[in-house]
Amino acid sequence: MTTPTMTALPEEVAPVLEVKNVSVSYGQHRALTDISLDIKPSEIVVILGANGAGKSSLLKAVGGMVPVLEGGSVRMDRTELTALASHRIVDTGVALVPEGRGVFADLTVAENLSLGALPARARALESENLKRVTALFPRLAERMPQLVRTMSGGEQQMVAMGRALMSNPKILLLDEPSLGLSPLMFKELFAALVKVREMGVGVLLVEQNAKHSLAIADRGYLMESGRIVGQGSATELRFDPAVQRAYLGAGPH
Repeated sequence: MTTPTMTALPEEVAPVLEVKNVSVSYGQHRALTDISLDIKPSEIVVILGANGAGKSSLLKAVGGMVPVLEGGSVRMDRTELTALASHRIVDTGVALVPEGRGVFADLTVAENLSLGALPARARALESENLKRVTALFPRLAERMPQLVRTMSGGEQQMVAMGRALMSNPKILLLDEPSLGLSPLMFKELFAALVKVREMGVGVLLVEQNAKHSLAIADRGYLMESGRIVGQGSATELRFDPAVQRAYLGAGPH
């Protein structure tokens, strides 16, 4: 009689970024209440919600742009971020591309990208990361001497994402990256996000276009009035009747 062989189950991949019970207030206004979520390596997680739901506040809280109220925790590879200045958070591997891009319009493409490589974790890898960015966005390789203010909105978004990737992040936070883009640029941007995931970078994406976001995402969270009200795999959310009614109407792209 032979002893049956036990097949080892694959180990659960640990999250890179963990957000637990995060609350944020602006004066008397509570923007976030007890938000908890996580992101694993090579994973795209989308946050869906109406305007004013608190999505941007969530990204700012993770990136250290707004303070987290006592009792909340944001951990990157088990390092607590809530007490760190925003530039120190970048050093842990978190990069934020804010709504509106936040590029340095009067500097060149090359200068913007170079600024992205200032964190200590990125300096030794500047040349390697520049190759990755220009492979991801070949148009930037052709525009290095160009002033960013003379570029289209889509090209500026490429600069903003490229600068963030120059910091050698483990997690990329994106706030409404497709806002104001042409359909062609929109498709290029979302194709680039899939390649970013293939690089091993986790992506936390805030995006109004729910249909296309869920098409490339692994998981998603639903936000209303500063709270998480639902979550699931991207496939589950795409076929959830309530999500379809609320978020998956005819989109602009």
